[in-house]
Amino acid sequence: MNLFVEILRSSLASAIPVLLVALGGAYSFHANVFNIAMEGMMLTSAFTAVAISYATGSWVWGLVGGIAGSLVITLIFSFFILKLKTGEFITGIALNLFTTGATTYLLRQIFNVKGALISPKIVPLPRIDIPLIKDIPVLGTILSGQNILVYISLIIVVPLVFYQIYRSRMGLRLRATGFDSRAVDSVGIKSDPIKFQSLLICGLLCGLGGTALSLGYMSLFTENMAAGRGWIALAIIILTQGQPIGILLLSILFGVFEGVGLSLQNVGIPSQFTAMLPYISTIVALFIFSRQQKKKKSLAADL
Repeated sequence: MNLFVEILRSSLASAIPVLLVALGGAYSFHANVFNIAMEGMMLTSAFTAVAISYATGSWVWGLVGGIAGSLVITLIFSFFILKLKTGEFITGIALNLFTTGATTYLLRQIFNVKGALISPKIVPLPRIDIPLIKDIPVLGTILSGQNILVYISLIIVVPLVFYQIYRSRMGLRLRATGFDSRAVDSVGIKSDPIKFQSLLICGLLCGLGGTALSLGYMSLFTENMAAGRGWIALAIIILTQGQPIGILLLSILFGVFEGVGLSLQNVGIPSQFTAMLPYISTIVALFIFSRQQKKKKSLAADL
């Protein structure tokens, strides 16, 4: 029972970085911008959050730094995509490669370390004990004592994203732009600013996701720390068609697989294999989704 409870507790914390990045990507998805630079945004924010937390001794400034780092990559991506009209795929790949190299270089040049920066000077996100709930057996262990971004994500961010995309004027214009940007332009509403706005929100949430990873789920920075989580978030967006509730459920499922993988390391299974579990599950989900889509198309063709 204790092992099961610990898996659920760690699963919730590990799901939040992916959840925040995927929610951000939902905005660009609905604006019809294929944003594969989320991996680079997340990695940059994870590095800047740790670096500024280390330098200032403040998790608040670390959070601000994490958001700022992600927004810098977002502005670069937006400039190339919306202004220079470059390919989304090539630009995203280039930025992901750039951020991997840049964060590794800065880690070694600024902190003179290779592999990982671990220091008591890094101030993590505060953990909050929820009154009453913390005293409930099992449930209190799972829900209470998590870092602050866990509660902000579940209580504020998910409902807010759902409202903005499906219940607000902004969301209506966003989805209209994704459906047919030329129709939006024809009625006097410029589509490029809407796409830019969606990318900025995406960058903001990727910044929160990267900070949740390096100052919340962990309290350190390692080279290539995102480790494909940006790609996992993109896969979740595709599987759910950018629906916030679906993103929440699949992100938690990813966290469960990661939690199970970490627990299996304690019984002698090689860490390289257990680390593969969340990614294998994502590949399987994408395969099942593609098969279902093919069946739907074949049924529609028969009709």
